[in-house]
Amino acid sequence: MSSFDHFDFLAPFYDRVIKPKPPVDLLAHLALNSNSHVLDVGGGTGRNAQNLLPHAAGITIVDLSYKMLREAMLKPGLNGVLARSEYLPYSSGTFDAVLMVDALHHVFDQALTLRELFRVVKPGGTLVVEEPDIRTFAVKMIAVAEKLFGMRSHFLSGERIAGMFASCCKEANVFRKENTVWVVVKK
Repeated sequence: MSSFDHFDFLAPFYDRVIKPKPPVDLLAHLALNSNSHVLDVGGGTGRNAQNLLPHAAGITIVDLSYKMLREAMLKPGLNGVLARSEYLPYSSGTFDAVLMVDALHHVFDQALTLRELFRVVKPGGTLVVEEPDIRTFAVKMIAVAEKLFGMRSHFLSGERIAGMFASCCKEANVFRKENTVWVVVKK
């Protein structure tokens, strides 16, 4: 079973089993306003996007799992697009903010995905990648469990993710809290 198949299987009950974290940290890193157009890549059921919606003009979710997107479309105010993170169907500089929460370790090509996320951010905009912090013991155990379940997950450190933006952005900063790492990139 591929990671994609796992998410199709989990879609109907994902929100009941895996609750979103309060959006305080994510909101602080995104710096949204009422005019912000946001792209949530790998946003699945929209569990994070729905909590950001009151702080933005609109949020579009991109995901590769049709069943996850179908769940997201049940939430008022969210738009969904079925697409791969490596080939986003948007012009360069389309969104004020782009986020990817707990999904980078699941994508097929992480470097290409990060380039695409950066490409669709407007100049002056923000890209936030939130991932489990692989430096912590708890996340190392999650990584092992995902391998045992046949998922092709590949976790990167925050520094490695930030390093992929070294030559193309104004700044890329790494923030940590408990088992989570945020890479915040300013374009």
